[in-house]
Amino acid sequence: MEEAPLPPQPAHKHHQPVPQIPPAAWSIDLNHANLKGSLVKELSFLAYLSIIHLNSNRFSGTIPDSLRELQYLTELDLSNNQFSGPFPTSTLRIPNLIYLDLRFNSFSGEVPDELFVGGLDGIFLNNNQFEGQIPMILWNSPASVITLANNKFSGSIPANFGHVGPGIREVLFLNNELTGCVPEGIGFLSDVEVLDLSFNSFTGHLPSSLSCLSDIEVLNIAHNQFSGELPDLVCDLKSLLNLTVSYNFFSGFSQDCDKLFFRNVGFDFSGNCIPGRDMQRPPPECMGIPGGGLSCLRIPAAKAVACSRAMVQGSRMPAMPYTSPTSFPSLP
Repeated sequence: MEEAPLPPQPAHKHHQPVPQIPPAAWSIDLNHANLKGSLVKELSFLAYLSIIHLNSNRFSGTIPDSLRELQYLTELDLSNNQFSGPFPTSTLRIPNLIYLDLRFNSFSGEVPDELFVGGLDGIFLNNNQFEGQIPMILWNSPASVITLANNKFSGSIPANFGHVGPGIREVLFLNNELTGCVPEGIGFLSDVEVLDLSFNSFTGHLPSSLSCLSDIEVLNIAHNQFSGELPDLVCDLKSLLNLTVSYNFFSGFSQDCDKLFFRNVGFDFSGNCIPGRDMQRPPPECMGIPGGGLSCLRIPAAKAVACSRAMVQGSRMPAMPYTSPTSFPSLP
C-alpha cells in the first residue's frame, strides 16, 4: 500500500531553506593503534568532536592550543604516550570537558589552580613529572576521581576544606614527596571510597576525623612516618575492605583492630613497632621517629567526632571548625 504524498508546503516570501549540517566526526577512538608523531592544530577543524581517545600510542611533543576550540568535547584521553612540556592549559579552556586523562606521559612543572575549578569529573595526572605544591584550591573540585600519584608533588595536603565538592570518591596521592600532617579536615571527604596516601613522608598521629569516612573501602597509608597507636576509630569504619598501614612507626593497636580479620578485612600492619607482633621493625629502628624536628601530635579522641554529613545542605559544605595540630620538637 502506497503512502499518500505529503501536501505541498505553502510558499512564503520569507521562507528560508533549512541549513544542512555537514557530515562530521563525533568521536575519535584510536587506542593501541601504534601511532606516532605529534597532534596537529588542524584537529580542531573537527568541530563536532565529543570524544578523543588516543591512549597507548607513541605521540610526542606538546598539546596544541587549538584544542580549546572543540566546544562539544567531553572526553580527552591522551594517556600512555610520550607527550611532554608544561601542563597543557589549553585543555582547561574546552568548555564542556568532563574527563581529562594525561596519565603515563612526561608532563612536568606545576599544576595550575584552574584545573580544580572547572567542571571536570575525572582528573588523571598520575605517572608524570609534575612538581611543586598541590594547589590550595584542590578541594573546590567537583571531580569524583582525583589521582596525582607517581609524580613529584611536595609540601602538605591542602587544609582548606571549606568548600569540598559533594562527590569525591577516589583520592590517590601515593608515591610523591608529600610531608607534614594529615589535616583534620580530611573528614569532610565523607563520600570517599578510596584514599591512598602511601609512599610519602607524612608524620605524626592520624586525625580522629577519619572516623567520618563512612563510605571508605580502601585506606592505604603505608610507607610513611606515622606514629602512636592506630586509632580504634579507623578500625571501626564499617565499609572498610582493605586497610594498609605497613612500614610506619605505629606502636600498637587495640582489640577493635584485631577484629578486622574476623570481618574479612585485609589488614597489613607489617613493618611497624608493635610489640609482640610478627614482621615488625628491629627495635633499634623504633628508638626514634625519623622525619626532621617536627612531629604532629594529637590527643586521641575517645569517640567519633561530629561529622559533616548531617550538616550538608545543597552542593557545598560549610567551613569545618579546624584546630591545627600542635608541633613539638622530636624527642631525642
